[in-house]
Amino acid sequence: MSVAFVFPGQGSQYVGMGRDLYETYPQARRVFDEADEILGFPLSRLCFEGPAEMLNDTINTQPAILTMTVALLRVLEHKGIWKNGSNGCLHTTPLFVAGHSLGEYCTLVATQSLDFATLLLLARERGRLMRDAGQYRPGGMAAILGLEAETVDVLCQEASQGSRGIVQAANYNSPGQIVISGDKAALEEAMTLAKARGARRVIPLAVSIAAHSPLMEYAAERFRLVVEAIPLREPAVPIVANVTAAPATKVGAIKNELLQQLTSSVRWTESVQYMIGRGVTTFVEVGPKNVLQGLIRRIDGRVQTNWVGNVDSVEALVRRVNQAYVLN
Repeated sequence: MSVAFVFPGQGSQYVGMGRDLYETYPQARRVFDEADEILGFPLSRLCFEGPAEMLNDTINTQPAILTMTVALLRVLEHKGIWKNGSNGCLHTTPLFVAGHSLGEYCTLVATQSLDFATLLLLARERGRLMRDAGQYRPGGMAAILGLEAETVDVLCQEASQGSRGIVQAANYNSPGQIVISGDKAALEEAMTLAKARGARRVIPLAVSIAAHSPLMEYAAERFRLVVEAIPLREPAVPIVANVTAAPATKVGAIKNELLQQLTSSVRWTESVQYMIGRGVTTFVEVGPKNVLQGLIRRIDGRVQTNWVGNVDSVEALVRRVNQAYVLN
């Protein structure tokens, strides 16, 4: 069995996430308690009790998802499913790890590239700067369903003409599901063009920032000094990068990726196809919701997908792995 671990990003959060992990596993409890201490406020309570509007503020969302994901990794490590770095998972060495947008930051802990405390502060700063960028240059995002990537790229180029500003594909999530991002006027024009060209649905997203677009340049410029200063190490497992859809294995390449992905498209479809093309047959999604599991199935229905995000799903995966191990 050839395995890749994948990690979701913003949009996977919900009030109540992680509470059952905290109450069941000491390994998860230590991670949430550590996050509270590092950040200086009760992030765990925000995850468990809300309110939703505070949890959904990107400055809180990003460290919250990261903390939840690391808590899950620590539990999986305790259960013998995941060993930090290249030391084996699911009774085999993972070929790759990958994360969707913010999820790419989770790969840094998973591959021993960066310690949790440093990464938590990095994620909060990323969230703060993205929020500031949204205030400096407001924009929006929308999901386009039912159009090919090439069609969406063309209509974004057309919508970006004149004085409307810029709009581009932010996330190539799966065939027929693409998120676009940019200036409000250009975004509205792109949505109109998408409907005219046969999109099955065009869904404005409830956000005030234009993630993964040039509107995040304000954040990228200020984030550069932060990223350059972090004590990153080479990953124990190749990280398939959002921007290139190819492995990033060197410190310089990973730091460049963390900066570029703020203003560049997330090439998730190509990333998954790359991993499958290199032999991955099983994906394990680790995070609050199984967002990526559905996308991976739409990209290639032949692969096996698993998700762990609560106590029941952790125990179910342990049973499946142990059964497969016995049979082998």
